[in-house]
Amino acid sequence: MTQHSVRIWDLPTRLFHWALAASIVGLVITAKVGGNAMEWHFRLGYCVLALLVFRMVWGLMGGRWSRFTSFLYSPVRVLRYLRGSAHAEDSIGHSPLGALSVFALLAVLVAQVATGLLSDDEIAFAGPLTRFVSNAVVGQATGYHKEIGQYLVLGLVGSHLLAIVFYVLVRRQRLVRPMLHGDKLLPAPATPSRDDLTSRAVALVVLALSAALAWWVSSLGAAAGF
Repeated sequence: MTQHSVRIWDLPTRLFHWALAASIVGLVITAKVGGNAMEWHFRLGYCVLALLVFRMVWGLMGGRWSRFTSFLYSPVRVLRYLRGSAHAEDSIGHSPLGALSVFALLAVLVAQVATGLLSDDEIAFAGPLTRFVSNAVVGQATGYHKEIGQYLVLGLVGSHLLAIVFYVLVRRQRLVRPMLHGDKLLPAPATPSRDDLTSRAVALVVLALSAALAWWVSSLGAAAGF
């Protein structure tokens, strides 16, 4: 069977993916270590904030298969996929189940970052937005951030990894390599994602603006922390 090599994941999306994965690992480690490691914990938190803002924008203007519209499936499409009646495009970018995982993880990470900005450990670290809300809101945000949010993140990351193992070992689909070099072998031709110098330059500008926004948020509090 003839296979076609198609650029599915553009370079900005790939770099976002691995940078986010590294940041989450760093956040978990620094949170467990505590103490002076919390300095790096909140720095990594601002990195995740910048990455999330970048992904939201890139999901609207990025490569074909990085755009949210390419994996925003209807409930009917998801049910058909679960029943084994997959659409021809379901295996090109994110599958319907993979899309649900991505959206869930992004939503949980947004909530975790937002509550981090509003958290206060009442010892040495306080989010930069705590002074803009009431003590009750700070308490609720802190409780969610420490007790609920972190376990939701860990649970979704764990399920994401298990799903990758399932697709690689059971369904024999290569998911990791395309996220490294961008290309995917498909049984039929497909529209590739744009991944040229111009699009990469645009992504760099978006990332710079996202980082500037994260820096501005960090400067809103005298004792900023995650």
